[in-house]
Amino acid sequence: MKQLNQLGVLVTLFACLSSIHSLMFYLPSNLKKCLKEEIHKNVLVKGEYELTEIPGHETKMEVLDSKNHILYNKDNAVKGKFAFTTDEYDVFQICFETKILSQVRAPSGLAKEVRLNIKYGTEAKDYENLAKAEKLKPLEIELRRLEDLSQDIVNDFTYMKDREQEMRDTNESTNSKVLYFSIFSMCCLLGLAVWQVLYLRRYFKSKKLIE
Repeated sequence: MKQLNQLGVLVTLFACLSSIHSLMFYLPSNLKKCLKEEIHKNVLVKGEYELTEIPGHETKMEVLDSKNHILYNKDNAVKGKFAFTTDEYDVFQICFETKILSQVRAPSGLAKEVRLNIKYGTEAKDYENLAKAEKLKPLEIELRRLEDLSQDIVNDFTYMKDREQEMRDTNESTNSKVLYFSIFSMCCLLGLAVWQVLYLRRYFKSKKLIE
């Protein structure tokens, strides 16, 4: 049991480093800020956000993929939650844009405080409801959680290995192209040199400088 707990702590720490993001930043008036995140395929993503309110200011919040498909949007966002599951590996962005309402005399030069908490993968799953639905014991639900965390880690390593192989293939392909181009260039230079020699030989013969 002690070894299981130690393993659980190590796996949890490793996974949490990359599956939970909490941050706070300030968003000035009439400015748009976007946060980008690369996420794998078939991954559950959950987020919570909260913004301070400033009279006469309105903030629009959007979650987009790399093709600008809107996954979530909220006008006059103050506090809320969002969730989606990725269909493919992609770069997703969360954007906040604050504008001053034209019909309201609002103070300028102020900035909203934005708090954002994002969880994805195993950390985004609701294990409490899962335990109730499947009537799992605390130890069983912990084992399920550790299994999911371990699978997330395996998926990350598999992805990194595939990326490494892709980069290696790209480098090998580039090296082959460079080699072929070098050989082609040398052949062209050699052909040009032979042509120059033959041309000069004919020229000198025509001038009777050589026999």
